[in-house]
Amino acid sequence: MTKTNGADDRQKTDVKVSLIGGHRLQGETLHERTLTASLIGGADIDLTDIDIPDGAELRITKLSLIGGVSLRVRPDVRVEVHGIRLGGVKDDGPVAPSGPTVRIDAWGLLGGVSVRRG
Repeated sequence: MTKTNGADDRQKTDVKVSLIGGHRLQGETLHERTLTASLIGGADIDLTDIDIPDGAELRITKLSLIGGVSLRVRPDVRVEVHGIRLGGVKDDGPVAPSGPTVRIDAWGLLGGVSVRRG
């Protein structure tokens, strides 16, 4: 997650757009908000190597007709999934009662959200 120096930086939203093809995102290149949009293509997001402060929320919005989200996080990160899509949510780990939060808003026709911890 990109370091922020002031209130103006905290409002920055990263935007990734493509017609066909997904996006590969890594934590050190992201701000607090990220929007990834594609007609066909998913998002592969790896947040295992970044330090998200306790109580912080990282928000990722995924818009696509076809394509899901594959998310990798540390075991102590809470993941909240919202949105509408034909596809389920698979989370292979426990939900920590506190700690940093990653919120995924996934909107699309086909594609689920898969969360891996480790």
